[in-house]
Amino acid sequence: MLALGLLGVAGALAQKIDVESDQAVDFSRFHTFAIRDARLNAKNAALNSDLVKKRINADIQKALEAKGLTFVASGPSELNVRYTLGAVQKTEVDTYPAGWRGWGTRVVRVPYTEGTLVLDLRDPSTRSLVWRAIVRQDKGDAFKVEGKLDDMVRKAFEKYPPKAK
Repeated sequence: MLALGLLGVAGALAQKIDVESDQAVDFSRFHTFAIRDARLNAKNAALNSDLVKKRINADIQKALEAKGLTFVASGPSELNVRYTLGAVQKTEVDTYPAGWRGWGTRVVRVPYTEGTLVLDLRDPSTRSLVWRAIVRQDKGDAFKVEGKLDDMVRKAFEKYPPKAK
């Protein structure tokens, strides 16, 4: 019974991706991008270092170049990328029947780290946000979240450019 409860919690601890975009924007007009701002707000050193920032920058560059955009290291670009990475300790609570003949309830608390990566694409000509992805990765510790950063970036940019509605 305990194993079933823990499996239910483990299934709840996964990536979640939310994407929103400005429907009035023609994304086919964007051909260049630059990474302009990166913020790491995690208190854990595993998610708050220059090495993590370099890795995320490389993952963003790889993902957008695969979409046909050209990286601009300096100078003007048609899209500016900004991102924020943060992490929060959370606890998942699961209950299941326990005791003699199923009377009573057993509560299991499973701690985990929720890493959230917010990726923003801004149009510098209008200074407006045109696309945003919010990716949440739930893992047992910050080192496991750090190990999934490339996957988080890749999955977010799978949804770029947005489909016309």
